Amino acid sequence: MDIKGTCISSTEDEHGPIYVYQTKNSRILSFDGKIYQSCMKLNDINGLHLGYTQAMMSGLLFLPTVNIATIMGLGAGSMAKCLLNSFVNINVHAVEYREAVVNAAKDYFYLPDTHRIVTHIDDAVHHIKYTTVKSDVIFSDLYNSQGMEPNQVQSSYLRDCKNALNVNGVLVLNIWHTSVELRQELDALLALEFEHRLISFEVDSGNRIILAFKNAIPQIETEQLMRNAQILQQQINIPMARYAELILNTQAQ
Repeated sequence: MDIKGTCISSTEDEHGPIYVYQTKNSRILSFDGKIYQSCMKLNDINGLHLGYTQAMMSGLLFLPTVNIATIMGLGAGSMAKCLLNSFVNINVHAVEYREAVVNAAKDYFYLPDTHRIVTHIDDAVHHIKYTTVKSDVIFSDLYNSQGMEPNQVQSSYLRDCKNALNVNGVLVLNIWHTSVELRQELDALLALEFEHRLISFEVDSGNRIILAFKNAIPQIETEQLMRNAQILQQQINIPMARYAELILNTQAQ
């Protein structure tokens, strides 16, 4: 199904096309003209409006503070902008393979020019292997027009992400539009590399969000988790209580 709206930018690099569409209320980044890669509301340029990106913020429920975040796959910069706007002391490292995508994020999606974000034009696997940055949270959202990047389903990549986390850090992965076989392979690798320290839940869009903890999953009582959700909800303007309840329901099963 084609994206509705006016195409206001169409560019192409060696990896394929990059489209920007505009509707009355939104701007949309797409790699194939059919699937949303990112969506920005024109009246809320720093908000997260795709359900799966909101759900990925659930990793923050388990962190007392967040000072450094790494985003694997910048896209239009929605997660980076949300974090920068919500946490005044945060520093963001965004890794994007395609420089043309970074340019689109700056030109059409208001990715800010600030010292608090460092953009790395690099392959995610290469970057995370050699980075010296220790992050409180790593968001891994690696997709192309065909689906999930196979690089995300590698022991070495997951291990390098784990090594790049602070002692209480969490890796957050978005899994969508993926074959059963590939999901099972990823589940097995995550269980091995993170020693079953995992929380997984599905959102309405069909995306599955996985939280993988470097060390023990924080033991947070239900009441405290819901309080964390309410505080975070006010801070980032996302219905975090909904995702806290999904986590609790999943853990109870």
